[in-house]
Amino acid sequence: MTMIQSSPLLRGALALDAAACAGMGVLLSFAATALSQPLGLPEPLLRGAGLLLLPCAALLGWLSRRRELPRLAVLSVIGVNLMWIADSLLLLAGGWFAPTGLGVAFVLAQAAAVLAVTIAEAVGLGRSVPRGEPA
Repeated sequence: MTMIQSSPLLRGALALDAAACAGMGVLLSFAATALSQPLGLPEPLLRGAGLLLLPCAALLGWLSRRRELPRLAVLSVIGVNLMWIADSLLLLAGGWFAPTGLGVAFVLAQAAAVLAVTIAEAVGLGRSVPRGEPA
């Protein structure tokens, strides 16, 4: 297993990802009922997404505090984020739901935010060095 010395950018991007997951997780978990109608998205979908994000936030927070990480763990975070973005776009294009204009904007905005943090994580990974090499 290849270990890396995580760059400051990678640790910061993981911390930002953790904070965003925690915030969105709490919002969607506790406000799913209130958000469902204005967004035009089903309450169980919103609540389920929120509950899924909470353990992700904890894991990302833990990863963000480690100076050494398995490279595969970071690649997995990037991969999961890319799947989240694809699923967000598929949710809008699939025709399964009828989101309102606000709902479309909400889904696109959060997908764009995930893309931004994913790019930062990828760049941060590129700036990280294998364990044992000078940082």
